[in-house]
This record gives sequence, C-alpha cells and structure tokens, in this order.
Amino acid sequence: METTTTLAQEGTLLSDRNIDVPMEAFVALDVPHSGACRTVTEVLSRVGDKWSMQVVMCLDEGPVRFNQLRRAIDGISQRMLTRTLRGLERDGLVSRAVTPSIPPRVDYSLTPLGHSLKCPVKALGAWAVTNREAIADARAKFDAECDED
Repeated sequence: METTTTLAQEGTLLSDRNIDVPMEAFVALDVPHSGACRTVTEVLSRVGDKWSMQVVMCLDEGPVRFNQLRRAIDGISQRMLTRTLRGLERDGLVSRAVTPSIPPRVDYSLTPLGHSLKCPVKALGAWAVTNREAIADARAKFDAECDED
C-alpha cells in the first residue's frame, strides 16, 4: 500500500509565521505594526464569541445579578455564563461586586471600558438587522450554486 504525503495549502496554517502583514495595511488604520495582528485577534475573539456581546448588552442598563443574566440570555448555561463573565472581567469590560449577605449577593456591571464597547456593538447589531435579508439572499444563491456542482 502506497502512502502519499501532501503539503498543507500555503496560508492555511495558524502560526506566528502567518501574521506578517505589510506595514502599508496598518498605515491607513493608524495602528502600530508590531503585535497589532495578535492584539486585534485577541480582542475580536472576546467580543466576537457567542455570548459576550449578549452579556454586555444585558448590562447596558446597569448592574445585574447572575441569575437575572442567565434568564435574560436564552440558551446560555450556568457554566458558560460563569466562564463568559470571568473572561469579560479579566479583560476589564465587566466588574463584579459581592455584597456580604446570606447568600452572598453578586452584581455584575460594565466598567467604563465595557461602556465604550456598547456603541460599536450597537452599530454592528444595527448593520446585521439592516442587512439580514441581503445576507440570507446571498447565502441562498451561494448554496444553490454549490448544489449544482
């Protein structure tokens, strides 16, 4: 039995070697080149996950208790909400305040940094709502063309 070794397609592997972006790409954005790709990727991985933005938008009106958040976010498990809140807290977007009582009361709220994220999130949400039909049409067209192949 013969085995063949094929090389991965160029540019498909995730590694430090594949993040070299020409300086010209950053000049227009006024972003420093060194480490910029990693920084953007880290931030987008936090704000682009399934739950983080829903948590941020739920905290828009002020402090909320854990179980209120869980009820407000359809489909999130207790474990995932805990992990999401910890990640947002670690990134400085959410603060956690414990009130000593029996049982302890824990409130979550947006930090000033978290509040600064609301505007871009709302803008992205508005864009998604405005363009949902165009996206659905494009997907249907793409799927139809792929089915023909």
